[in-house]
Amino acid sequence: MREAAAHKDVGNELLQLVTFHIGDEEFGVEILKVQEIIRMMGITRVPKAPDFVEGVINLRGKVIPIIDLRKRFGMITQDHNKHTRIIVLEINAVIVGFVVDSVSEVLRIPANTVEPPPAIISGIESEYISGVGKLADRLLILLDMDRLLSRGEQGLLTGL
Repeated sequence: MREAAAHKDVGNELLQLVTFHIGDEEFGVEILKVQEIIRMMGITRVPKAPDFVEGVINLRGKVIPIIDLRKRFGMITQDHNKHTRIIVLEINAVIVGFVVDSVSEVLRIPANTVEPPPAIISGIESEYISGVGKLADRLLILLDMDRLLSRGEQGLLTGL
């Protein structure tokens, strides 16, 4: 009986996600990884940084590297607008900001509606994708932010 109750709890588990758009695609990240979401601000360029690193910002006295997810995913870049946001996350003890086209909502979805990722989704390498959430009217690509940057890239960001 205890096993059935435990299994039932897993089936009812809800994932709490922050959802955002990059182009026509909608993505989600675990809410517990998100420290804050801020409006676009002035970014200071860093010489010889990788192409996807926009630069750094000063956020309440902390210097935080900023990564453009469009560039990271090999998508066509676009100018920032009033909807552009920076999602500040902690990845393996490194605080990093990610530029996204817009932030949608905080969403709770049942864990059992998430399927493992197919080999390739919209040109984005599947190693970054933890799953695909099936919602009533759309699909939500769940990102594994811990795997978005290699250890070498994370080390590089801590040196900025």
